[in-house]
Amino acid sequence: MKFQPDTLPGANVITRHAPGEVWVGASRFGSSVLVPWQGEVQVWRPASVAELEPADFEALLASQPELVIFGSGPRQRFVSAALYRTLLERRIGFETMDTGAACRTYNVLVTEGRHVLAALIVEPAGTT
Repeated sequence: MKFQPDTLPGANVITRHAPGEVWVGASRFGSSVLVPWQGEVQVWRPASVAELEPADFEALLASQPELVIFGSGPRQRFVSAALYRTLLERRIGFETMDTGAACRTYNVLVTEGRHVLAALIVEPAGTT
């Protein structure tokens, strides 16, 4: 599925999502990623929701988001609040949705000028 717009000056935009991959601008990522509204996109350790640990969510604090959009893979899967307690303690919003919906929501929030971070689980193609 292709998303629009392709570019926004100074902002990261998710331009495409498919099984096993996410595109940010013209760059393809075949693993889980952290996509801040601005700055460098980073590979994120967990390859599935089952692999998540509290330290994975502590890593999100570096970009100082006001809101984290968590893409849980091809299906929406909620995680225990104990995993993202660090975010809650700092009053950082946290929303869970499937990765496709997270990509679309992230793009809308970026166009509104929000300091949003997409934490996207990108499972290898064929592992649903």
